[in-house]
Amino acid sequence: MKKILACVLTAAMTMSLLTACGGSGSGDSGNAGNSGNAGSSNAGGGDGGASNSGGGSESSDGGYKTTYGDKQFDNVTITVELFDRSNAPEGNTILDNKWTKYAQEQMNKVGINLEFIAVPRSDEITKMQTMMASGTAPDLTLTYTYSYAEDYYRDGGIWDLSPFIDGADQAKNLKAYLGDDVIDIGRGGDVLYGIVARRATTANSNLFIRQDWLEALNMETPTTPDELYNFLEACVKNNPDGLTNVIGGYFWGLESTSTGTGYRNNMTMAFSQLKGDQKQLDIADGFDFFCDPGYREYIRFLNKCYNNGVMDQEFYTNTTETFVQKIVNSQLAFYESNVNYNVDPLRNSPETTLRENTPTAKFVSIPNLKNVNDGNQYADAYAQGGLIIMCPKTASEEKVEAAMTYLDWMATTDGGFVLYHGFEDENYKLDDEGIPIVIDAAYNATDKDWIRTDMFLVGNQGYFATVDDFNKCTAAENPIYYEDVVANYENSLTGQIIHKPTFTSEKQTELTDDFLLLRSKYQVQCITCAPDQLDGIYDEWIEEAKKAGIEEVIAERTAHFDEVYGN
Repeated sequence: MKKILACVLTAAMTMSLLTACGGSGSGDSGNAGNSGNAGSSNAGGGDGGASNSGGGSESSDGGYKTTYGDKQFDNVTITVELFDRSNAPEGNTILDNKWTKYAQEQMNKVGINLEFIAVPRSDEITKMQTMMASGTAPDLTLTYTYSYAEDYYRDGGIWDLSPFIDGADQAKNLKAYLGDDVIDIGRGGDVLYGIVARRATTANSNLFIRQDWLEALNMETPTTPDELYNFLEACVKNNPDGLTNVIGGYFWGLESTSTGTGYRNNMTMAFSQLKGDQKQLDIADGFDFFCDPGYREYIRFLNKCYNNGVMDQEFYTNTTETFVQKIVNSQLAFYESNVNYNVDPLRNSPETTLRENTPTAKFVSIPNLKNVNDGNQYADAYAQGGLIIMCPKTASEEKVEAAMTYLDWMATTDGGFVLYHGFEDENYKLDDEGIPIVIDAAYNATDKDWIRTDMFLVGNQGYFATVDDFNKCTAAENPIYYEDVVANYENSLTGQIIHKPTFTSEKQTELTDDFLLLRSKYQVQCITCAPDQLDGIYDEWIEEAKKAGIEEVIAERTAHFDEVYGN
């Protein structure tokens, strides 16, 4: 355990632990549109750390003590939101179980009483809004939608947490675990309006191909869009298994249920003309179709695939069920989806069913394709932060102090590590590198896994020192596909990593539905039209977006990121 803590502290201090979402099947991936990178997420460009007013002086002058163990509280009670997924095993409830009791017992040692407040995960936003409006929100209130936290602070509804966190002696464990970059995601200028959870990995999506067909065709792994096209064409028109119903490729974010207004993923990054310009990519996020000329070229590539019959002709009507059926029935040669989709047991692991149907079949992830403009690889990644934790003004100063102490305990091996991984020799054993390896996955599923993500508030996807530790530990939970899982997480982040920003402008929130309707109409038309009609339809899409107010949105986003980046 000491080795693990040392690794965590060292990694956090050197900021090396955040070099790589998405997530494993065990936790929330967050709000893809509101997830983002630390460098671009400060609402007002604050410097963080000791530069924030009041932080250091509070601690050194005997003010708020929020490092776990530094203060004995006088029987103070704090309420903590706990997501309820209605998945408690028999004999347990979301509020009364082994792990809520463990946290309560540990906090009682320093005079803090924990009272958990269950909130349905599926209705988190509505419940949060209701509780905030009625003054009944828990002392620790959670959300994955950053814009709400920003709004609540602007409206005077939540505490500035910097006086409780920024002092040199304050929240030492929490700051070491999160690191400055993640801490700063919750800042607006000198204000720290929320504590953001650190993602164990920022891996988002992957490109998956039928390896058995690739080998049978004696082709090399595709490294460019053109090479991918050639592979799809060969699989459809000269299928090595003699199949005649192969539909080629499935490209993520095109289906009618997609929530992206101008969807960015690893495939689109192979065409982006903004490439590694993080500021311009932050501005464009969600509006790549308008801001990035490379998105038009991506659509042109899809138009070619569609008209030549090497991509799913029914892409705009796909559901999850029809998509999976096409995988397991050997109709797809390629698809893009969640980072670990092919072997994710929580998503029914389509790879398992595929191999049952066709024993020789195998989908594997491949590294990100080279950008057509500069030949480099770029990875579309989630934010470095997960959910954001805020303290409503209905909480007293003492309760906020106790709440920050609770979060600081979360960043210790006796806190978050236990809540997520369980107990040594019962839930896991440490390997030679100090990485927790699951003993019995079936036991853990009903013992702790059903609640571990929601109990461990300061880390999305679990308590890990490094991304590599996360990869190995997650792979060990699915030993049949160990090598596949490790490769999936590594391939997802090949090349320069482009983290999504957290910022959502006011006008963007107001007009999102309008832009979604335009995307649903024009994107399908652009992909399915005759090639010589594409530019005309795409131009019409741009003009209709202008009428809908997209230039106002981009102006708001530009002003924000000008402030963030200092120009």
